[in-house]
Amino acid sequence: MALDDTDLRRLVAEASVILDAAAEPFVAGHRAQSAVQKKGNDFATEVDLAIERQVVKALEEATGIGVHGEEFGGAPIDSHLVWVLDPIDGTFNYAAGLPTAAILLGLLRDGVPVAGLTWLPFSDVRYTAVVGEPLYANGIAQPALKTADLSESIVGVGSFNVDSRGTFPGRYRVAVLEQLSRRCSRIRMHGSTGIDLAYTGAGVLGGAISFGHHVWDHAAGVALVRAAGGVVTDLAGEDWTPTSRSALAGVPSVHAQILEIAAAVGSPGEY
Repeated sequence: MALDDTDLRRLVAEASVILDAAAEPFVAGHRAQSAVQKKGNDFATEVDLAIERQVVKALEEATGIGVHGEEFGGAPIDSHLVWVLDPIDGTFNYAAGLPTAAILLGLLRDGVPVAGLTWLPFSDVRYTAVVGEPLYANGIAQPALKTADLSESIVGVGSFNVDSRGTFPGRYRVAVLEQLSRRCSRIRMHGSTGIDLAYTGAGVLGGAISFGHHVWDHAAGVALVRAAGGVVTDLAGEDWTPTSRSALAGVPSVHAQILEIAAAVGSPGEY
Protein backbone atom coordinates (compact mmCIF):
# COMPACT_ATOMS: atom_id res chain seq x y z
CA MET A 1 0.00 0.00 0.00
CA ALA A 2 1.47 3.36 -1.07
CA LEU A 3 0.55 6.20 1.27
CA ASP A 4 0.65 9.92 0.53
CA ASP A 5 0.20 12.72 3.08
CA THR A 6 -3.57 12.70 2.61
CA ASP A 7 -3.70 8.98 3.39
CA LEU A 8 -1.56 9.48 6.50
CA ARG A 9 -3.78 12.27 7.77
CA ARG A 10 -6.82 10.07 7.22
CA LEU A 11 -5.23 7.19 9.11
CA VAL A 12 -4.34 9.48 12.01
CA ALA A 13 -7.91 10.78 12.09
CA GLU A 14 -9.30 7.23 12.17
CA ALA A 15 -6.82 6.19 14.84
CA SER A 16 -7.67 9.26 16.91
CA VAL A 17 -11.30 8.19 17.16
CA ILE A 18 -10.17 4.72 18.24
CA LEU A 19 -7.81 6.08 20.92
CA ASP A 20 -10.53 8.43 22.19
CA ALA A 21 -12.70 5.36 22.77
CA ALA A 22 -9.81 3.58 24.50
CA ALA A 23 -9.26 6.56 26.81
CA GLU A 24 -12.53 5.78 28.60
CA PRO A 25 -11.48 2.38 30.02
CA PHE A 26 -7.98 3.81 30.52
CA VAL A 27 -9.30 6.45 32.93
CA ALA A 28 -11.83 4.12 34.53
CA GLY A 29 -9.17 1.50 35.31
CA HIS A 30 -6.73 3.82 37.09
CA ARG A 31 -4.86 2.07 39.93
CA ALA A 32 -5.47 -1.36 38.37
CA GLN A 33 -3.21 -3.99 39.90
CA SER A 34 -0.76 -6.38 38.25
CA ALA A 35 -2.41 -9.14 36.25
CA VAL A 36 0.45 -10.58 34.19
CA GLN A 37 4.01 -10.76 35.50
CA LYS A 38 6.66 -10.15 32.87
CA LYS A 39 10.44 -10.11 32.86
CA GLY A 40 12.05 -8.81 36.04
CA ASN A 41 9.66 -6.69 38.07
CA ASP A 42 7.65 -5.57 35.04
CA PHE A 43 3.96 -6.38 34.76
CA ALA A 44 0.77 -5.69 32.83
CA THR A 45 -2.68 -4.92 34.21
CA GLU A 46 -5.99 -6.27 32.96
CA VAL A 47 -6.58 -2.80 31.53
CA ASP A 48 -3.41 -3.11 29.41
CA LEU A 49 -4.72 -6.35 27.97
CA ALA A 50 -8.27 -5.11 27.41
CA ILE A 51 -7.21 -1.85 25.75
CA GLU A 52 -4.79 -3.65 23.45
CA ARG A 53 -7.51 -6.08 22.34
CA GLN A 54 -9.95 -3.20 21.79
CA VAL A 55 -7.56 -0.98 19.85
CA VAL A 56 -6.09 -3.77 17.72
CA LYS A 57 -9.53 -4.97 16.63
CA ALA A 58 -10.73 -1.46 15.83
CA LEU A 59 -7.56 -0.42 13.98
CA GLU A 60 -7.39 -3.51 11.82
CA GLU A 61 -11.07 -3.19 10.91
CA ALA A 62 -10.86 0.55 10.17
CA THR A 63 -7.49 0.75 8.42
CA GLY A 64 -6.68 -2.75 7.16
CA ILE A 65 -3.18 -2.39 8.62
CA GLY A 66 -1.80 -4.93 11.09
CA VAL A 67 -0.91 -4.00 14.66
CA HIS A 68 2.07 -5.02 16.79
CA GLY A 69 1.21 -4.54 20.47
CA GLU A 70 3.32 -4.71 23.60
CA GLU A 71 1.23 -7.37 25.29
CA PHE A 72 0.24 -9.76 22.49
CA GLY A 73 2.66 -9.05 19.66
CA GLY A 74 0.91 -9.35 16.32
CA ALA A 75 1.97 -8.14 12.89
CA PRO A 76 5.75 -8.28 12.32
CA ILE A 77 7.61 -5.05 13.00
CA ASP A 78 9.34 -5.36 9.62
CA SER A 79 6.02 -5.33 7.73
CA HIS A 80 5.74 -2.69 4.99
CA LEU A 81 3.12 -0.95 7.13
CA VAL A 82 2.44 -1.69 10.78
CA TRP A 83 0.87 0.07 13.72
CA VAL A 84 2.90 -0.18 16.94
CA LEU A 85 0.86 0.04 20.14
CA ASP A 86 1.62 0.48 23.82
CA PRO A 87 -1.79 0.37 25.54
CA ILE A 88 -0.44 1.82 28.79
CA ASP A 89 3.00 3.39 28.83
CA GLY A 90 4.00 4.03 32.43
CA THR A 91 2.24 0.99 33.88
CA PHE A 92 3.91 1.36 37.29
CA ASN A 93 2.66 4.94 37.48
CA TYR A 94 -0.79 3.87 36.33
CA ALA A 95 -1.08 1.12 38.93
CA ALA A 96 0.19 3.42 41.68
CA GLY A 97 -2.39 6.09 40.87
CA LEU A 98 -0.04 8.60 39.23
CA PRO A 99 -1.33 10.53 36.19
CA THR A 100 1.90 10.12 34.19
CA ALA A 101 0.76 7.34 31.89
CA ALA A 102 -0.15 7.36 28.21
CA ILE A 103 -1.46 5.42 25.22
CA LEU A 104 1.14 5.28 22.44
CA LEU A 105 0.47 4.46 18.80
CA GLY A 106 2.97 4.81 15.97
CA LEU A 107 2.76 3.90 12.31
CA LEU A 108 5.90 2.44 10.72
CA ARG A 109 6.45 2.32 6.98
CA ASP A 110 9.38 0.03 6.15
CA GLY A 111 10.70 0.60 9.67
CA VAL A 112 10.42 4.41 9.60
CA PRO A 113 7.88 6.15 11.89
CA VAL A 114 5.62 8.20 9.61
CA ALA A 115 2.85 9.02 12.08
CA GLY A 116 2.52 9.14 15.84
CA LEU A 117 -0.24 9.52 18.39
CA THR A 118 0.32 9.95 22.12
CA TRP A 119 -2.75 10.23 24.33
CA LEU A 120 -2.46 11.54 27.92
CA PRO A 121 -5.99 10.82 29.15
CA PHE A 122 -5.49 12.11 32.71
CA SER A 123 -4.41 15.54 31.51
CA ASP A 124 -6.71 15.47 28.46
CA VAL A 125 -3.88 16.13 26.00
CA ARG A 126 -3.66 14.40 22.62
CA TYR A 127 -0.53 14.72 20.51
CA THR A 128 -0.59 13.72 16.83
CA ALA A 129 1.81 14.11 13.95
CA VAL A 130 2.51 13.06 10.40
CA VAL A 131 6.20 13.39 9.57
CA GLY A 132 6.72 16.37 7.29
CA GLU A 133 3.84 18.28 8.88
CA PRO A 134 3.50 20.09 12.25
CA LEU A 135 2.95 18.38 15.56
CA TYR A 136 -0.60 18.92 16.82
CA ALA A 137 -1.76 19.19 20.43
CA ASN A 138 -5.51 18.70 20.78
CA GLY A 139 -5.91 19.54 17.11
CA ILE A 140 -3.90 22.77 17.24
CA ALA A 141 -0.70 22.96 15.19
CA GLN A 142 2.34 23.66 17.36
CA PRO A 143 5.30 25.83 16.33
CA ALA A 144 8.45 24.09 15.20
CA LEU A 145 11.08 23.56 17.87
CA LYS A 146 13.39 26.51 18.46
CA THR A 147 17.13 26.42 18.95
CA ALA A 148 17.97 26.07 22.64
CA ASP A 149 20.96 25.45 24.87
CA LEU A 150 21.24 22.50 27.22
CA SER A 151 21.90 24.84 30.13
CA GLU A 152 18.40 26.29 29.68
CA SER A 153 16.66 22.97 29.04
CA ILE A 154 14.79 20.40 31.10
CA VAL A 155 15.73 16.84 30.10
CA GLY A 156 13.61 13.75 30.69
CA VAL A 157 15.42 10.52 31.59
CA GLY A 158 14.46 6.89 32.12
CA SER A 159 14.41 5.24 35.53
CA PHE A 160 17.17 2.90 36.69
CA ASN A 161 18.63 0.72 39.40
CA VAL A 162 22.29 1.51 40.03
CA ASP A 163 23.09 -2.20 40.40
CA SER A 164 21.29 -3.33 37.25
CA ARG A 165 23.21 -4.87 34.35
CA GLY A 166 22.18 -5.28 30.72
CA THR A 167 22.97 -3.17 27.68
CA PHE A 168 23.17 0.04 29.72
CA PRO A 169 24.24 -0.87 33.27
CA GLY A 170 22.94 1.18 36.15
CA ARG A 171 26.34 2.69 36.86
CA TYR A 172 26.66 3.85 33.26
CA ARG A 173 23.26 5.54 33.54
CA VAL A 174 24.33 7.24 36.76
CA ALA A 175 27.50 8.49 35.05
CA VAL A 176 25.44 9.99 32.21
CA LEU A 177 23.04 11.63 34.65
CA GLU A 178 25.89 12.95 36.78
CA GLN A 179 27.43 14.77 33.84
CA LEU A 180 24.03 15.83 32.49
CA SER A 181 23.08 17.33 35.86
CA ARG A 182 26.08 19.64 35.66
CA ARG A 183 25.01 21.11 32.34
CA CYS A 184 21.22 21.06 31.98
CA SER A 185 18.68 23.25 33.78
CA ARG A 186 16.77 20.35 35.38
CA ILE A 187 16.45 16.57 35.06
CA ARG A 188 12.98 15.01 35.21
CA MET A 189 12.08 11.33 35.57
CA HIS A 190 8.44 10.85 34.52
CA GLY A 191 8.50 7.07 34.36
CA SER A 192 7.04 7.11 30.85
CA THR A 193 9.22 7.16 27.76
CA GLY A 194 6.23 8.12 25.63
CA ILE A 195 5.54 11.19 27.74
CA ASP A 196 9.20 12.23 27.64
CA LEU A 197 9.24 12.01 23.85
CA ALA A 198 5.90 13.77 23.42
CA TYR A 199 6.99 16.59 25.71
CA THR A 200 10.22 16.89 23.74
CA GLY A 201 8.29 17.21 20.48
CA ALA A 202 6.00 19.80 22.06
CA GLY A 203 8.96 21.84 23.34
CA VAL A 204 8.18 21.22 27.01
CA LEU A 205 11.46 19.33 27.37
CA GLY A 206 14.62 20.21 25.52
CA GLY A 207 15.54 16.56 25.23
CA ALA A 208 14.94 13.02 26.48
CA ILE A 209 17.05 9.93 27.06
CA SER A 210 15.63 6.41 26.95
CA PHE A 211 17.93 3.56 27.96
CA GLY A 212 15.31 1.07 26.77
CA HIS A 213 14.96 -0.77 23.46
CA HIS A 214 11.26 -1.56 23.10
CA VAL A 215 9.89 -0.31 19.80
CA TRP A 216 6.42 0.30 21.30
CA ASP A 217 7.93 2.80 23.76
CA HIS A 218 9.53 4.82 20.98
CA ALA A 219 7.68 4.59 17.65
CA ALA A 220 4.98 7.18 18.36
CA GLY A 221 7.33 9.64 20.02
CA VAL A 222 9.97 9.43 17.32
CA ALA A 223 7.35 10.55 14.79
CA LEU A 224 6.24 13.41 17.05
CA VAL A 225 9.77 14.70 17.68
CA ARG A 226 10.83 14.49 14.06
CA ALA A 227 7.64 16.21 12.87
CA ALA A 228 8.38 19.08 15.26
CA GLY A 229 11.89 19.49 13.83
CA GLY A 230 13.76 17.53 16.47
CA VAL A 231 16.33 14.76 16.15
CA VAL A 232 16.11 11.18 17.41
CA THR A 233 19.09 8.83 17.39
CA ASP A 234 20.43 6.16 19.70
CA LEU A 235 23.04 7.01 22.34
CA ALA A 236 25.79 6.34 19.80
CA GLY A 237 24.37 8.97 17.45
CA GLU A 238 22.96 6.57 14.85
CA ASP A 239 19.48 7.32 13.51
CA TRP A 240 16.78 5.62 15.57
CA THR A 241 15.32 2.47 14.02
CA PRO A 242 13.02 -0.22 15.41
CA THR A 243 16.09 -2.28 16.37
CA SER A 244 17.84 0.53 18.27
CA ARG A 245 18.83 -0.31 21.84
CA SER A 246 18.28 3.24 23.13
CA ALA A 247 16.86 6.59 22.10
CA LEU A 248 18.13 10.15 22.43
CA ALA A 249 15.70 12.86 21.34
CA GLY A 250 15.87 16.60 21.39
CA VAL A 251 16.01 19.99 19.81
CA PRO A 252 18.96 19.59 17.39
CA SER A 253 21.27 21.83 19.43
CA VAL A 254 20.38 20.15 22.74
CA HIS A 255 20.56 16.69 21.20
CA ALA A 256 24.11 17.41 20.03
CA GLN A 257 25.16 18.53 23.51
CA ILE A 258 23.70 15.45 25.20
CA LEU A 259 25.37 13.24 22.61
CA GLU A 260 28.70 14.85 23.53
CA ILE A 261 28.08 13.97 27.18
CA ALA A 262 27.27 10.36 26.32
CA ALA A 263 30.43 10.08 24.24
CA ALA A 264 32.56 11.55 27.04
CA VAL A 265 31.15 9.10 29.59
CA GLY A 266 32.45 6.22 27.48
CA SER A 267 31.14 2.84 26.43
CA PRO A 268 28.44 1.18 28.55
CA GLY A 269 30.62 -1.94 28.48
CA GLU A 270 33.17 -0.14 30.64
CA TYR A 271 30.69 -0.11 33.52
